[in-house]
Amino acid sequence: MVSWHPSIYIAKKTPKAAKKILAAPPLILSVSFIILILIGTLLLKLPIATTAPVTWSQSLFNATSAVTVTGLVVFDVGTVYTTFGQVIVALLIQLGGLGIMTFAIVTLLALGGKIGFFQNTIAKEAYNSTNSSTLVNTAKSVFIFSLCVELIGMLILSISWSDELGWKTSLFHGFFYTISAFNNAGVGLSPDSLIPYVEDPVINLTITALFIIGGLGFSVWIDLWRQRRWAKLTTYSKMMIIGTVIINAVAVLAIYCIEYNNPMTLSPLSETGKWLASWFQAVTPRTAGFNTLPINELEDSTTALMLMLMFIGGGSLSTASGIKVVTFMVLILATYGYLRRYETVYVYHRGISKETISKALALAMISVGTIWASIFFLLLSEDAPMIDIIFEAVSAFGTVGLSRGLTPNLTMAGQFIIIFLMFMGRLGPLTLAYFLASPKSKRIRYPETKLTIG
Repeated sequence: MVSWHPSIYIAKKTPKAAKKILAAPPLILSVSFIILILIGTLLLKLPIATTAPVTWSQSLFNATSAVTVTGLVVFDVGTVYTTFGQVIVALLIQLGGLGIMTFAIVTLLALGGKIGFFQNTIAKEAYNSTNSSTLVNTAKSVFIFSLCVELIGMLILSISWSDELGWKTSLFHGFFYTISAFNNAGVGLSPDSLIPYVEDPVINLTITALFIIGGLGFSVWIDLWRQRRWAKLTTYSKMMIIGTVIINAVAVLAIYCIEYNNPMTLSPLSETGKWLASWFQAVTPRTAGFNTLPINELEDSTTALMLMLMFIGGGSLSTASGIKVVTFMVLILATYGYLRRYETVYVYHRGISKETISKALALAMISVGTIWASIFFLLLSEDAPMIDIIFEAVSAFGTVGLSRGLTPNLTMAGQFIIIFLMFMGRLGPLTLAYFLASPKSKRIRYPETKLTIG
């Protein structure tokens, strides 16, 4: 006997009775990421992976950061890790960014296997999808699309760095930075990230193109490839594209205006350099993690803007995290609809279901609550300015990887708080809350009541 609601029950008959094993798909997905993190921790602790002694907590932190594609590291990856260690970091980023289920499905198909009900359900949870019939095709498309984009990015970056670094080093840098950028990790091989290339148009545009493509969402790119016309795109794709364009445009203009006369950021740059730097810092908080300007030298208003951008994040079924762009837009539309007393909220001639609005609200509330609680405990454990702690917490939850310099100085307690934030931010608050509060149907309905709000 096999049933699923809301979790999966696998029954195995015995002479006495049937034994049931409860396995919620989000729990299986969470355990898969934990296993990958532990494997990464062991590999990064090997003597062959490091050039200096590394503690277990540091290996766990960096492995978690790589698997959750965050980018926060407690030391410089380019100097402390050997080439072997750097390759392990890149592979962990790739596996974590594209998702374990993508590789599991593609590997199973390559071996001639079939996707069963159990694997299908877990894959739906990993892809945040409700359509079982398209999961296998989605996994194949994601895998092929990712490899093609990464190959192009690697070639461009390798050629661009060849004169400066030589072909051997430039190829490895192209390989590492392409994986890190496309998967929105932001892990670099230099302690100053991409600051030396602040006015290099090829590096700036290639890196930003990689993490925008990865962060927009694979479902949007698949939709664009199949439909190729704006009118035929799904409502989600339209909202994601419009939301991304508006948010990026507003952020670029805001950073350009705020930082224009800042002698530590834009002021010394040429006019082209100012726009390139503004563009890069406007789009990188969408969970990319690279920076071409010193984060701790930005104006407070720019920092506040970046906090909002990191909280919003990218798109669903992407390498980005955060509450997601469409979630943010649904909350705005629902608020506007309530103020105008609309019975139904509409977008592109489609009504947004109350379930979708409730899910968006729950996701936002869990996210805010988690970040607030983490900030509270970080304030207790760390001796650092409050703005640095807030920035670190939001960056970790959004799996962004930007920091004002706090990461290497975290206490043991602080490291574990950030590890929790990175893990929760990657899997999503609703995924983790799923098996903590599984839906239960109530047969008794009580009369409604009105409460005073505000």
